[in-house]
Amino acid sequence: MKLVSIAQAASWASTYLHRNVDVSNISYLLQYGKVKKYRDNGSTQINIEDLKYYYESYVGKRELSWKKQLGNDLNWALSFDNMRETDTTKHVHRLHPYKGKFIPQLVEYFLDSHTDGFKKEVYFNEGDVILDPFCGSGTTLVQSNELGMHAVGIDISSFNALISDAKIREYDFTKVNKEIKRITEALKKFLLNSRIVEFENKLLCELSKFNNSYFPSPEYKYKVKRGQINEGVYAKEKEQKFLPFYRQLIQKYNIKLKQEKNNTFLDKWYLAHVRKEIDFVHDLITPIKNANTKKILMIMLSRTIRSCRATTHSDLATLKEPVVSTYYCHKHGKICKPIFSILGWWVRYSQDTVDRLRQFSKLRTDTYQICLTGNAKTIDIFSNVKQKKPSLYRLIQKQRINGIFSSPPYVGLINYHEQHAYAYDLFGLRRKDESEIGSLFKGKGKEARDSYVEGIAEVLNNCKKYLVKDYSVFLVANDKFNMYPTIAMKSGMKIVNEFKRPVLNRTERDKMPYSETIFHLKEK
Repeated sequence: MKLVSIAQAASWASTYLHRNVDVSNISYLLQYGKVKKYRDNGSTQINIEDLKYYYESYVGKRELSWKKQLGNDLNWALSFDNMRETDTTKHVHRLHPYKGKFIPQLVEYFLDSHTDGFKKEVYFNEGDVILDPFCGSGTTLVQSNELGMHAVGIDISSFNALISDAKIREYDFTKVNKEIKRITEALKKFLLNSRIVEFENKLLCELSKFNNSYFPSPEYKYKVKRGQINEGVYAKEKEQKFLPFYRQLIQKYNIKLKQEKNNTFLDKWYLAHVRKEIDFVHDLITPIKNANTKKILMIMLSRTIRSCRATTHSDLATLKEPVVSTYYCHKHGKICKPIFSILGWWVRYSQDTVDRLRQFSKLRTDTYQICLTGNAKTIDIFSNVKQKKPSLYRLIQKQRINGIFSSPPYVGLINYHEQHAYAYDLFGLRRKDESEIGSLFKGKGKEARDSYVEGIAEVLNNCKKYLVKDYSVFLVANDKFNMYPTIAMKSGMKIVNEFKRPVLNRTERDKMPYSETIFHLKEK
């Protein structure tokens, strides 16, 4: 066993891989247990064979492969490849689905003031105030709280602000559970007056028998992968074969599928009885007097109805056409059905929400967080905070805001209001699509990119009025159009560093190597 120092290991790895490997790269491998740490007279030692084994492993080869395609400046320490999904969606971070959010570990890396063996610089400290002018679902606010920092968020979307606010509030769990129980029992009684439960149980029974016969697991998927079954032809044939059973059950139980109107999102994307249940639960939540309890129940209902849209499992994230009959599901490799009742999802999500809130309550620090609904280009941060949270206002008036950590919208990628259209309909929230920066409907052309640059620069110019003199701004972006140097210039800032991180474990079907950059900006 040949033991060497960290510096010697970096030198060996550089020669072995024919590229530069520095001490921080080796420290990262030690920090996350990729290679074993040895001690010799108090100094850290590494076994060269362990290091060689790592670089020949799947993770090591992936790192090398990605760097070959994306460049050696890829900071693998920011891949967080040691994290499981349960880590990256810990506690309240999975209270509600949201496209375009970053993982909490990325926020921790730049905000945490405790050195971890390979991070070279401290940017913020406990007690500092962090600003996120594109707050989204509140990741920066939550992690600021965990790290003992105060935070102010801003978002143009009132629903985004609702999600963020729900995550950082404190709750009386006795009251919350009492309301959940009341609503769940009422919903069960409501279902007794219909034949939905009986119908769905019978449908599931028939589907189980059919799928066991024609789509046995794992034999069916095995044959598809090996080309022994033509999935497209076979699936279509069996999909049509089951439809008569489905139609007979619909007729037998007198199930109404489509709603009479098709004017709104709620009209179009929900089966008739599902819509009745949604309105029923909403009417039970509306009169609740405790503001905190009411808001978290609204989040539970929104999360529930997102999963109950009349679409296939594969198209849940990107809706295509409403589905009102059984269908072949490419995701599960069998015949699946639409959602006919929200009860199961409501029970599951309400309990999961309470569990996550309890987990976060054990980690909370005695700090202030708030998310303001408004346009970050023009909002008066101090006056809005003064009105809604005077204690935080007194703090930021005295010490000001220390910096920004945010992920601005990517140009032409997401319609941030449309992704929660069901919630805007249900809760009667005002949409401000036209004020979104970089929205999907604006495209990615030159005009859209120029507008994006101006928009982000306006936000930074407005926000920096509230920052300390020696501020740090961190912006997470995939800048394939090279817009951020111009944005920095127009904001009176300079880019002092760039951290290029690999984005692993993406949910999209496109699994090609992909990176994003964290730009560190300071006053010019």
